[in-house]
Amino acid sequence: MSKTIIHTDKAPAAIGAYSQAVRAGNTVYLSGQIPLVAETMQIVEGGFAEQAHQVFKNLQAVTQAAGGSLNDLVKVNAYLTDLGNFSIFNEIMAQYFTAPYPARAAIEVSALPKGVLVEAEGVMILDK
Repeated sequence: MSKTIIHTDKAPAAIGAYSQAVRAGNTVYLSGQIPLVAETMQIVEGGFAEQAHQVFKNLQAVTQAAGGSLNDLVKVNAYLTDLGNFSIFNEIMAQYFTAPYPARAAIEVSALPKGVLVEAEGVMILDK
């Protein structure tokens, strides 16, 4: 099975040795997105809520570049530096998805790249 690299200028460029997403068959593996603004490659201004919104906007851009949408995600992994923000993350995630929601894990981590407060990645299944 061959793999296809997914890239869009509407999401932040990779800041390491990875691709924004990789498609293998009808499965797309999305790399973790942090709250960078694609045009500036700077962290979005504001607190946790603004960062969470930016993460979902970035994921949305990558899913669209792959030919899908956030609602095609079957699994989301979220990394938060403070699980005290879990309820805010949950509320914001609900604004970007419709039921039935994907499977999800939310994990507290000690640190994330560039000192951000949240990162999320996912797996998407496409019909074709």
